[in-house]
Amino acid sequence: MGQTLYEKVFNRHVVREVAPGQYQLLADLHLLNEVSSPPAFEALRERGLHVRHPGLTFGSSDHSISTSGRADDFADKQAAGQVAAMGRNMTDFGLTYFDPAAGEHGIIHVVGPERGLTRPGMVIVCGDSHTSTHGAFGAIAFGIGTSQVRDVLASQTLLMEKLKVRRIEITGSLAPGVYAKDVALHVIHALGAKGGVGFAYEFAGAVVDRFSMEERMTLCNLAIEAGARCGYVNPDRTTYEYLHGRDHAPRGAAWDRAVAAWEQVRSDADAVYDDVVTLDGDAIAPMVTWGTSPDQSAPVDGHVADAATAAEHGWTDDVLDFMGFGPGQPVLGTRIDVAFLGSCTNGRLSDFVAVAEQIRDRGFRVAPHVRALVVPGSQRVRAAMVAAGLDRVFADAGFEVRDAGCSLCCGMNADRLTAREVCASSSNRNFRGRQGSPTGRTLLMSPVMVAAAAIAGEVTDARQLFART
Repeated sequence: MGQTLYEKVFNRHVVREVAPGQYQLLADLHLLNEVSSPPAFEALRERGLHVRHPGLTFGSSDHSISTSGRADDFADKQAAGQVAAMGRNMTDFGLTYFDPAAGEHGIIHVVGPERGLTRPGMVIVCGDSHTSTHGAFGAIAFGIGTSQVRDVLASQTLLMEKLKVRRIEITGSLAPGVYAKDVALHVIHALGAKGGVGFAYEFAGAVVDRFSMEERMTLCNLAIEAGARCGYVNPDRTTYEYLHGRDHAPRGAAWDRAVAAWEQVRSDADAVYDDVVTLDGDAIAPMVTWGTSPDQSAPVDGHVADAATAAEHGWTDDVLDFMGFGPGQPVLGTRIDVAFLGSCTNGRLSDFVAVAEQIRDRGFRVAPHVRALVVPGSQRVRAAMVAAGLDRVFADAGFEVRDAGCSLCCGMNADRLTAREVCASSSNRNFRGRQGSPTGRTLLMSPVMVAAAAIAGEVTDARQLFART
């Protein structure tokens, strides 16, 4: 009987079974950030321990880092302390640090893939929920807590239970104006924010096969918001072409051997899944969230949940009260105050190219009452934007292009909502307080939809706005 990619990778990394159903698992790659790692490093110091495999450990400051271009522009002393501690810890323990002082930093889930650190068949861990992003390469990647960060630093292993595997096939083709972000939000809406608990999600089907690596990263990034522990795509030629020639990718004969090994990681044709779900890509429309959980969403021409739908899903009335919506209210026309293009979900070059293609030389301007931020996922992405002239395209349209970082996605830095502001955001979570203000409100959507909302000053159908000549 064949095996899924998840089974193959998991089984090959088991060191031992510690207890029935609980395994000590070897990690190939450990990625660090400045928020979850400082307590782990302090624990190592207290015990007189060293990092077991420094060559497998890489870090970047992303959550608390300033995007203004000013090194001292932190939200508070805690944020400044986190970034300072990160640099100190990486130096003290002899680890590779993508140093903001050298302009090398970025969101770790953007930096890892663009440097060729993320590769098929790996077990990848990081003290951040959206580590699932790396599954786009055919890796098993999941977020871990601070105590597990400590364990991996000290031993390069951690305890894990084996997951079930659900295959999600996206068939057909996406209509123009529908993007990977819409597919991800559609999956979450269809299966629920807790629908994937206990599962690894294998994304497949014609739509996923045609996706670029950056689109696959968007899809896998949001697997965690569907409740799954991780999400992945089987590696293929698209994967290998993306990796070839990158900083940490194998070279020469080692490359040929690596590709041959990666081919064997793919799920077998006769693999048995715990569940299979098929979704029609032709039926997916641009999506917008209207609530405080990523599954509370609707097509852009749809409506906020009515009372019956809310009761069916167990959504309480205070969600609508908090968001300022009435039951069954149209999503279209919702006024926004802030627009955010960026995050580990949609902060890669292709995301900004997709928007620039719609606004370049067409006279579009950000609405006067809207503050619009463009925040690349890494400084390399920013450099590529500048080289392609995208920074000028955005600036000419009234967007503010900033340095790399998590920015408005997490509200742990100086980029924050204030009071009851509404933000059209290409990020991954719309939880209460997520973007820095306890009463701020987040509407998740694709980058192109965010840009359309910024220009219209309200939620609008980007397909119609950008169809105008």
